[in-house]
Amino acid sequence: MNARVAAVLLVLLVALGGGALLVREQAASQKPAAAGTLGQPLLKGLLAAEVAAIAIRDPGGKLTLSREADRWTIAERDGFPADLDRVRGLVLKAIELKIVQAEPIGEKDHARLKLDASGTAVEFRGADGKPLARMVAGKKYFTREPENPDRALGDGRFVLLPEADKTAYVVPDPLAQATPKTSQWIRRTGFAAERLRSLEVRLADGESWRIERATDNADWKLAGARPGEKLEITRANAASYSLAGVELADVAPGGAKDTGLDKPATVTAASFDGLTYTVRVGRLEGENYYATVAIAGAPRPEGKDAEERLKRISERLPRERALEAYTLLVAKSRLEDVLKKRAELLAKPEPKK
Repeated sequence: MNARVAAVLLVLLVALGGGALLVREQAASQKPAAAGTLGQPLLKGLLAAEVAAIAIRDPGGKLTLSREADRWTIAERDGFPADLDRVRGLVLKAIELKIVQAEPIGEKDHARLKLDASGTAVEFRGADGKPLARMVAGKKYFTREPENPDRALGDGRFVLLPEADKTAYVVPDPLAQATPKTSQWIRRTGFAAERLRSLEVRLADGESWRIERATDNADWKLAGARPGEKLEITRANAASYSLAGVELADVAPGGAKDTGLDKPATVTAASFDGLTYTVRVGRLEGENYYATVAIAGAPRPEGKDAEERLKRISERLPRERALEAYTLLVAKSRLEDVLKKRAELLAKPEPKK
């Protein structure tokens, strides 16, 4: 290689090196200013111990969760207990959220990504009522667009921080917990009318029936059975067992109207443990009935496990009696076995030979 060729190659190498440096500088200048936030916590400085209230609002409604001593309550449901695990889960999730993408956005992007009033605003407040952290959860984020985005859970969520409203962040969680629907926040444990000795049902149209038994292990008998009528034991058992562990679908707001509880079906369940549960069932709202419960008597269990049963009943009874102050929503599937017509409890007549 002569000196002239070597000089030309050196010039080319310098030019190429300078070009590569220029490309790198241009690429760096085009990176969004928020690129440095990737991997950083979304809500910096938020501490679980400092959160005393959570306010969630979207176009469909609002929800306020408040910490009172050792429990959380729902303001929009007259202080009904919230599910502690769900509240704790949202707070911890919010603290752990990391930014995986950040892009500058304009006014039109706010609506497109639902980072405006169409999104879900979440505010964490301290004991003094002042905001500790705020965010708006917007459109779901997908790494690959699904066939039905509305039903798909999502791989993440677009999020806006009100103090940085020119930037859209993506977090790797769909934030399904961020909803003002009270049905997603209530403590679902309802009441348990167990070991029944009698069950009486009076339907809203006036029809009624009653079943009873002498001991906890005896078969049910239909009170006032007419000649030729035979109780179908499996249906009687299903009716009684349906009240043994009633979960709540939701709680109606105070002063709810058109519940049908002015002309209800009434279910009276008396137990061998000395308690009587009276459940009034109103109108069907979607897949849930409006209902109330009242509990009379004092626990007096008998038998070899009486002491253990008394302990369990005494632990749950204060919580069950607290339900008397509310209008509940109970799943139709839970009550359909007990709200049967009298004829539906009867066994089919055997065919004549």
